[in-house]
Amino acid sequence: MSTVILNEEILAAYGRHLRTNEKSPHTIDKYLRDAEAFRGFASGRPLTKELTVDYKRYLIESGKYADSSINSMIASLRGLFKYLGRDDCNVTRLRTQEMPYCPENKSLTMEEYQRLLKAAEGNQRLQMMLKVLAGTGIRISELKYFTVEAIRKKERQTSIRVSCKKKSREIIIPDGLREELTSYTEENGIREGVIFRTRSGKPVDRSNFWKQMKRLCKKTGIDEAKVFPHNIRKLFARTFYERSHDIAQLACLLGHSSINTTMIYIKRTEREVRAKVDWIMKEILHKIGRQEEHGSRGKKYGSRKPGREKGKYKYKNCTTLSI
Repeated sequence: MSTVILNEEILAAYGRHLRTNEKSPHTIDKYLRDAEAFRGFASGRPLTKELTVDYKRYLIESGKYADSSINSMIASLRGLFKYLGRDDCNVTRLRTQEMPYCPENKSLTMEEYQRLLKAAEGNQRLQMMLKVLAGTGIRISELKYFTVEAIRKKERQTSIRVSCKKKSREIIIPDGLREELTSYTEENGIREGVIFRTRSGKPVDRSNFWKQMKRLCKKTGIDEAKVFPHNIRKLFARTFYERSHDIAQLACLLGHSSINTTMIYIKRTEREVRAKVDWIMKEILHKIGRQEEHGSRGKKYGSRKPGREKGKYKYKNCTTLSI
């Protein structure tokens, strides 16, 4: 087995390999960033299983990363090792128990979303994008598929076909949202092509959107950590599930291959989960109390109800049945 020492040329070739395999720009950035961090740790040492184990230990002991982040980095390196023909260098992921709730500081509430929407009133484009994201549950990268031609279809029920992660799916556009989008394009003289564009004419991307959202955070006082496009997608997921309780349909709408992924999207906050657990506990204690009260009443009369003869059950207007 030939010795491999990671360098800029290898990572550049790996980047070309990812693009050839049609990975999304976001995925390519993530994989190359993690590969570069590993190269920095290696500091010219040959690629071996021992090196990868040391790197995993370093990530754990540094205290800088959550378990989920470490597992994400390990997953990124698997792709690099496969490209290099060095699957022998793979290490196992950390075994973690999924949290039963979503941290409060990472969950965007409907009330907060409405405050953001109101604060964006002076920016018609931004406000319209917020409505589209919350009303359809799309990824920010799928916003480019919203074109004038798509929303002006003659069909009563408008849908848009989007493509992401080598999959395509239909996005349902609510009638009210379609009407607002049509009015928006007419008012702003957008006659064809992508609806949401930058001044240079390029489709709005994650970076453009985030810069504008940061200004809204300062204006509303909402924590920046919870205001990002994917959290609005999760808000759509939670709202849809509250109304329908149909997780299979929700997974289809979001474009998830696994319902396990969808389950992460509909997690409640710690406060909401605690409230449910408290309610259940009160119900249990209430039932126990009623049973104890019923039991104490029975003891006043012995084991049988008053008037009942031993070994017999009496029925009104019926012959006595001996048993």
